[in-house]
Amino acid sequence: METLNFESIKMALKQDATGFVLTLRIHPDQIPENLLRDFVGSRYMVAMVRVNDDEEPVHYNISRSNRAGMLCKNPVFQQFLVDAGHTEIASHNAALDALYEACGIISRSELNGNKEAQQAFDNLVEEYEEYAKDTPF
Repeated sequence: METLNFESIKMALKQDATGFVLTLRIHPDQIPENLLRDFVGSRYMVAMVRVNDDEEPVHYNISRSNRAGMLCKNPVFQQFLVDAGHTEIASHNAALDALYEACGIISRSELNGNKEAQQAFDNLVEEYEEYAKDTPF
């Protein structure tokens, strides 16, 4: 798989009926030629890392409850829960139910203070990350 590497600056973020539109500014010396040649509408897998003024990555602190919400919407996480035997159906609601069961909680907000639930969640996420390591999406 060939990757395109370049630095860019976030210029705008808009929302339309089908999703978000991210506008990036790329310096002319940084833009990959293949990106220029690809058709408008081409699909890309994107991995982005924000960098600070020292060129070091910026680490985001996402709460466990927010991360749980994002994961349960992720089809790969949903399939992981099926494959791991936590649920029989790959869906958002089934993923939430399986997560609550695995962590022994009734609300995602409990992940922000309940130490046992936090450990169970962290273990589940670790298993998922190992499962998803070779998944392209």
